[in-house]
Amino acid sequence: MDGFDDGIRRIADIGELALIERLKPYCQTDAIGDDAAILETRPNHRLVATTDVLVEGVHFSDRTMPPYSVGWRAVAVNLSDLAAMGAVPLAVTVGLGLPGDTPLRWVEELYQGMSDCLGKYGGAIVGGDLCRASNQTVSVTALGEVQPTQIICRNTATPGMSVVVTGAHGASRAGLAVLLDELTDIKGKVNAADADSWVLAHQKPVPRFDAIAALRQLIQDQLDKGQTTQPAADVYSTIAGMDSSDGLANALLQLSSSSSVGMDIVRSQIPLPPGLNNTVGPDTAFDWALYGGEDFELVLCMPPPLAEAFTQTPFGTTIGTTTHTGIVTLYPTSDTQKEGMLLTHKGFQHF
Repeated sequence: MDGFDDGIRRIADIGELALIERLKPYCQTDAIGDDAAILETRPNHRLVATTDVLVEGVHFSDRTMPPYSVGWRAVAVNLSDLAAMGAVPLAVTVGLGLPGDTPLRWVEELYQGMSDCLGKYGGAIVGGDLCRASNQTVSVTALGEVQPTQIICRNTATPGMSVVVTGAHGASRAGLAVLLDELTDIKGKVNAADADSWVLAHQKPVPRFDAIAALRQLIQDQLDKGQTTQPAADVYSTIAGMDSSDGLANALLQLSSSSSVGMDIVRSQIPLPPGLNNTVGPDTAFDWALYGGEDFELVLCMPPPLAEAFTQTPFGTTIGTTTHTGIVTLYPTSDTQKEGMLLTHKGFQHF
């Protein structure tokens, strides 16, 4: 017991992660725990479903994001969950809560952003709901499809795997800093092109279907060339992964917990966006990479031979290995004989 009466307890008293744990008993246990839920529909196909909510004042504001970007982002964050599961998008539904004084043009630009994102990555808006609300609220449910043999989950990592990330981390947080004028004290150091790329990363995230397609092609090539005697289902079952929407640190800790493995992560191998280290300094850049969140890259654990091939593509960087320890340890370099530090949850939580 922790001294609280559940009858008067507030969600702010326990926090977001503890709240999620309290809600799990109400859910179908085998359908939760990953970036999206997997539902069996017809032979050799699985339906993948995920929902994300964006709220004015929490996820966006007029200062940080125009309505077009809100729409793009609302769809992209859901598509990122589908990509993390190895799925392809089919459709989305949109729940929209709006104050009555919302300009009509705001809504039209919102939907244009959603439509353009779907036009680029797949799927279509097939319905939704609309109601009055005190804040602009956009809730998107995305549906995707994946073959059962190609599903990527969080709980399939084993010791001795390579930990691989796509892209760089920290760009979205840097973009938010630019939009909020947090870098005014070092304005002379901020390269305009770098700042523009950080803002783009924040306002227009990219779901990494391209990386999943490259990984799938590598696996098929290995099968075709006889470089592995395993069937495709066994190859995919050795890959664990999720996206880094809640921060790289959160993804590493979630994968570690779900798979009951530890990780040795090398700080110097974590890719940062161009210019960030020189602009804000190594400590802030590293903090934003770990805890800034909303980069929507993929974090994958896979057998070393597959990881080596994947890192030869433009998409993957190896940042560590899985271990038997059950804890995630950060080392400054690849010399794990030196003292490391334990990774902890300290990123953004809603409560």
